[in-house]
Amino acid sequence: MNSDLLRGNLDLILLSILEARPLYGFAIIQEARERTDGYFDFKEGSLYPALHRLEGEGQLAPQFGEVGRNGKPRKYYALTDRGREVLRAKREEFRAFTGAVWRLAGG
Repeated sequence: MNSDLLRGNLDLILLSILEARPLYGFAIIQEARERTDGYFDFKEGSLYPALHRLEGEGQLAPQFGEVGRNGKPRKYYALTDRGREVLRAKREEFRAFTGAVWRLAGG
């Protein structure tokens, strides 16, 4: 996985994963692995700061669910209306960008 490409698209990736349903951190890591045949293998040290940033920007809202192994309720991240708007815009931007790259690269 190219870390530069990941960094530039992390918000799109996380918002896309959370579009279907709220998930907690480790479940997001598993979902990313499963849906990309292991291509995306997030580390907690990079995932949680991004989730906290998106939450601070109003794109994600916390929901607390079942108790985890540590005895505390798990924090689930749910897409907000603002998050859905940002996801739509990022998808459109990504399609335009990848289309232009493919035209230049002869794809």
